[in-house]
Amino acid sequence: MRRTRRRQDPERTRVAILEAACTLLAKDGPEGLSVSQVAQLAKVNRGTAYQHFQTREQLLEATTAWVSEKLRRAVFGDAPLSNAVATLGDAQGVAQRMAEFAMENPALGRVWLFELLASSRPASDPFWNQFKTSLERFAASDQAQPGIDVDVHAVIVLIGTLLWPIFVRADSRTAKQRRQLVERFSNEMLRLSLQGTMRPEKFPELDAHLRATRGDRPRRAGTAK
Repeated sequence: MRRTRRRQDPERTRVAILEAACTLLAKDGPEGLSVSQVAQLAKVNRGTAYQHFQTREQLLEATTAWVSEKLRRAVFGDAPLSNAVATLGDAQGVAQRMAEFAMENPALGRVWLFELLASSRPASDPFWNQFKTSLERFAASDQAQPGIDVDVHAVIVLIGTLLWPIFVRADSRTAKQRRQLVERFSNEMLRLSLQGTMRPEKFPELDAHLRATRGDRPRRAGTAK
């Protein structure tokens, strides 16, 4: 009886290769990455892996872009870049979703962040492009404090968000503990934003939310902070 050959699924194979590449990058860094090692970990033929990625550099670039797109979709959904202005009213949601992705994917977040910081072409990165564009539009609106340095602010936020799970050893925490750590981080980022980049009077709901989490009493009109 003749065996029927299993049809190959190029996209599934590609994803398996990229997932294996992320695992090796998190473990050994870019210097330890090779197409042959990734093929072995992904359990695909080495020749097949080379059909997808001819060089280590191509594999590294593709893996970084793949993680970036996963992060972009987790934070912004399917909204196109032209709708980045819509995130102005969802500052808390954006911060929360970024923190959640980072807490559930600490290795992926770290790999992507370090590759972004080392990149000579950060503008080509999907998440960075949309995140920075959103910040630029926010900084140009009447909801923002004047004089925001968007590049500096974006890097500070990303470093804090993606390294917080590493610092608190997210991999060894329970799901409940990870949710609590996300809440702690997003509330602190909200506090910093309301007292730094945002004009609090433009975001009364966020101001009230933050005060509720701290147990503060509502401010009376005309009183100092």
